[in-house]
Amino acid sequence: MTEPLSLYIHWPFCLAKCPYCDFNSHVRDEIPQKRFAAALRRELAHDAARLGRRPLRSIFFGGGTPSLMAPETVAALIEDAHQLFDAEPDLEITLEANPTSVEAGKFSAFRQAGVNRVSLGVQSLRDDALKMLGREHSAGQAIQALETARSLFPRISFDLIYARPGQSDADWENELSTALDLVADHLSLYQLTIEPGTKFEALHRRGELTLPDADDAARLYDLTSETAARHGLLPYEVSNYARPGAESRHNLTYWRYADYIGIGPGAHGRLTLDDTLYATRRHRAPEPWAERVEKTGSGSTDETALSPEEKGREALLMGLRLSEGINETRFAHRTGRALEDCVDPFMLEACLEENYLIREGGILKATDEGRLRLEALLARLVT
Repeated sequence: MTEPLSLYIHWPFCLAKCPYCDFNSHVRDEIPQKRFAAALRRELAHDAARLGRRPLRSIFFGGGTPSLMAPETVAALIEDAHQLFDAEPDLEITLEANPTSVEAGKFSAFRQAGVNRVSLGVQSLRDDALKMLGREHSAGQAIQALETARSLFPRISFDLIYARPGQSDADWENELSTALDLVADHLSLYQLTIEPGTKFEALHRRGELTLPDADDAARLYDLTSETAARHGLLPYEVSNYARPGAESRHNLTYWRYADYIGIGPGAHGRLTLDDTLYATRRHRAPEPWAERVEKTGSGSTDETALSPEEKGREALLMGLRLSEGINETRFAHRTGRALEDCVDPFMLEACLEENYLIREGGILKATDEGRLRLEALLARLVT
C-alpha cells in the first residue's frame, strides 16, 4: 500500500465545554501533560510498527483544544512522525487553536515546533454571540490572534458559526465580510445545529433556544457562498471555502476516503492492512485510554474489517460533500463495488433529473442545489 496516509492526533482537554459541542472533549483542573505526551508517542509508534514506512501527507492536531498542549509535545510528535514515516516534501501540519491570550502566546513556539498551518476556533466576531456560544475569548482577542497567526504561519484557517438565534442576513454578511478581510486562504463556516447531549439541546427542548427555520438557514447558506466568492474563496466542500490550492489536504483525506491513523482518546481511523480496510477506534475517556496505552501500546477498543457494502456507503457519504465529487474508477478500486451498486437506482435517476446530482466523465457530484439539501438526499440515495 503506497498511497499516502494522514495522521490525526486527538488532544481531549478544553478550558470549558461549549454548550453546542458534542466532540470528545473534557475539562480538567490540571492537565497531565507528561503522561499524555508519552502515551500519544507510544500509540503512534505502535501503529507505525505494523503499517511500515508509508508516505505521510498530513498531520492534524485536533481536539479538544490542542493549543493547550505543551509545544515540546507537539515538536516531539512531529519528529516521531518524520522518523516513522516517509513525509512528503510539502507535509501539511495543522494545529487547532483557540484565540485566548494564553493560547495565542504559544503560537511562536508551535511554529518553531514545525506547525505550518493553524486553524483558529473563532466562531464569531461579535461579543454578544461569543457569550451566547460559551466561548472563552472576545472578538478583539480573536482579531488579535488572527493577526498574530498570519505573521507566523504560512497558512491559516478559522471557523465561524452562522444561523444563530436572531441572526439577520445583513448581520451575517457584515460579520463574514469582516472575517474574509482577515483570513489568508481558508475558512470553515458551520451552521449552528442542535446536537444530542449538549446544553443547547436541553435549552432547545425547553423552548429557550430557537434557531432559524430551514428557509432562513438556506438563504444564509447561499449568502455565505456569494460573499466568500467575492473574496476569492470557493466552496470545495459543503462547509469549507478556500483559495484554489489552499484546501485542507488533511481533511481531503477524509472526504476522498483515503487511509488515516487516528491516535488519542476517542480517535477514529481507516487503515489498510494486508489489503483489508479496517475501521479503528480508541477508548473515549482520557484516563482509561492512557492506561490501555501504558499496558499494551494502544488505546484501541475496536478494529473492524469493513465489508464492500460498508466501504461503499462511507465513500459516498464523504465524497459527495466535495465540489469535485467522486471518481467512479477510484471508488470501485477502494471499495470493491461499482458506484451504481451502492445507491438506490430510482433515487439516483430522480436526483439526476432534478439537477441535484451530475454524472459525467466518470464523476458523480452534487450541484450547488444538491449540496444545499445533501443530508436529505443522502438519507434516501445511499443504500
